[in-house]
Amino acid sequence: MHIVCSDLEGVFVPEIWINVAKKTGIDALKLTTRDIADYDVLMNKRLSILRENGLKLKDIQDVIETMDPLEGAVNFLAWIRERTQIIIVSDTFVQFAGPLMKKLGWPTLFCHSLSVSPDGSVAGYHLRQQNSKQKTVISLKSLNYEIIAIGDSYNDINMLKEAGTGILFTPPENVKNEFPELPVAYNYDELKKVIQPLLTADSI
Repeated sequence: MHIVCSDLEGVFVPEIWINVAKKTGIDALKLTTRDIADYDVLMNKRLSILRENGLKLKDIQDVIETMDPLEGAVNFLAWIRERTQIIIVSDTFVQFAGPLMKKLGWPTLFCHSLSVSPDGSVAGYHLRQQNSKQKTVISLKSLNYEIIAIGDSYNDINMLKEAGTGILFTPPENVKNEFPELPVAYNYDELKKVIQPLLTADSI
């Protein structure tokens, strides 16, 4: 039996930090894991920018409240969940995810957490574990599941390679070109064409 493990941002919802950048006018916050492969470097840069500009957790949450899933995302999730289980495995944070999970119909989410100071500023972040996306796939494989993984960025690559079937979804050209061995889908219909035969085989 297959289980789907998928990234969140760029697959089902827009990039949170890009939306925060647009709202605040701070272009440096537009950098994502599509641009910087080292997640620790990226997050420390983001936290430094928040401190320099006096931005608090609520400022980010206010932006997230205005965000909607990507067009077709809710229907695609419903299509998957009619056929098998899906786990969203994301490098986002518990403090960010609630409004987006509600709009997606509350799929299962594995993610990280933030440290928040009494004044509401973001003091730091805590990974659920190192290489959590890849380790999620390894753990599910140990339970004899076959894994279909979906992602779009550098921080998804280990998960995609660990899975039986790893799919890049609307990746930037730099990621696509660096990992030509991974199939690419540019919309949900193309994703379905890759996934459907695998799930059909489960029921035979």
